[in-house]
Amino acid sequence: MDQRATDNRSNQKNPNNDAYYSSRGQENPNANSSNMSKADVDNRSRQLNPNNSDYYKSRQN
Repeated sequence: MDQRATDNRSNQKNPNNDAYYSSRGQENPNANSSNMSKADVDNRSRQLNPNNSDYYKSRQN
């Protein structure tokens, strides 16, 4: 196998690579952030950061 074919095969076996999902006819579930606005991405980041007060606010009942 040449290097290009080896790289492609590796990408298709790696769930962190878009080729993994496209080779299975699926969409990468982690690629949704590209459809989000900057404000939405920033808000999500704050809610996932335990050093930010929004992290705890997003987990209150």
